[in-house]
Amino acid sequence: MTTARATVTSEAVVDAALTLFAERGYHGTALSQIAEALGIRTPSLYNHMRSKHDLLLVIVDRTTAAVLADFREAVEGVEDPVERLRRATRVYAFRHATHRREALVVNRDTGSIEEPHRTELQQRRREHEHAVRALITEGVDAGVFAVESPRLASFAIREMCVSVARWFSDDGPLDAAEVAEQYADFAVTIARGGQDLRH
Repeated sequence: MTTARATVTSEAVVDAALTLFAERGYHGTALSQIAEALGIRTPSLYNHMRSKHDLLLVIVDRTTAAVLADFREAVEGVEDPVERLRRATRVYAFRHATHRREALVVNRDTGSIEEPHRTELQQRRREHEHAVRALITEGVDAGVFAVESPRLASFAIREMCVSVARWFSDDGPLDAAEVAEQYADFAVTIARGGQDLRH
């Protein structure tokens, strides 16, 4: 038992919590289960965390920050609205295929975070939604997209990508990059409103 405790780190605790939250939900996971997964006693967890809530906060904070960072890096320096949307969708779908645990926890359990953190993190998620919507609006203004509601198109594209975390398997016929590439195509089709606006 002493050896097991010596190998446990704060990151290992977060990772174990992430796995259990994804499988059982935040409220369905007890601290004793996290400790059991790590091979330590429950009181020993407090050497690495303040509370179960704190573990959820760390997971959601890191994940939402990473989504925004992905978006900004993907579209930086790209002028063409079509290519910007393709890149933004590709990176979002790819993250949901490669970080499925995080996606499941964020999309299901963010509402369990206490204030003021919940509002702050939800605002970060809204920032991403507004950024995707702005890309579509720019494309409509430029005549390369043709949807009546950029907001609805943005919602459809983001929800499509979020769903990847629920069904994607590493053993499936397509790898994460291939799925992300096809979803980028789907996003452009949605934003074009079914019309062929390619020049």
